Amino acid sequence: MNNINSHKKELSPEQREELLGALKARFEKNLNRHKGLEWAKVQAKLEANPEKLWSLNEMETTGGEPDVVGHDKKTGEYIFYDCSAESPKGRRSVCYDGEAQESRKEHKPKNNAIDMAAAIGIELLTEEQYRELQQLGDFDTKTSSWVKTPADIRKLGGALFCDRRYGNVFVYHNGADSYYAARAFRGSLRV
Repeated sequence: MNNINSHKKELSPEQREELLGALKARFEKNLNRHKGLEWAKVQAKLEANPEKLWSLNEMETTGGEPDVVGHDKKTGEYIFYDCSAESPKGRRSVCYDGEAQESRKEHKPKNNAIDMAAAIGIELLTEEQYRELQQLGDFDTKTSSWVKTPADIRKLGGALFCDRRYGNVFVYHNGADSYYAARAFRGSLRV
């Protein structure tokens, strides 16, 4: 069956309503993440940007539990981060990027964080954004998440990841080609 809309990044009306319902419920349950923001304004922005809604749905279906964490007053954009308690289940066991994935001689992972994020239409959190997220709760207490790695570190074969242990946020390094069942990545999306 050839579906013309299969390459279009747009949700069906049913998917859209289901996602908006989940996002609204999460928004209302976690008001501490977005003090002073109104759901009606966020929803209006989402409905005006169907491709961003598609990206949020991808974040949702891969276990990210996206939620609003800020509002850029200059651009008017709302900022969403993956807010799942642990790193998103549907994005685990991935190395950092395509170059790292290709460099593995054996036991290559099925995917990598940078390409997955691009396919979803999101950006990996930076270390600074990851630390901002951790101000809103305790995330990755049993898992870890790749974060956007500075070019000089990546050029030398490394990549950075973060987690929360012992009540603190830690930044570590690994070979970019490494991957673990408990490591995924968290993303951000501006709408």
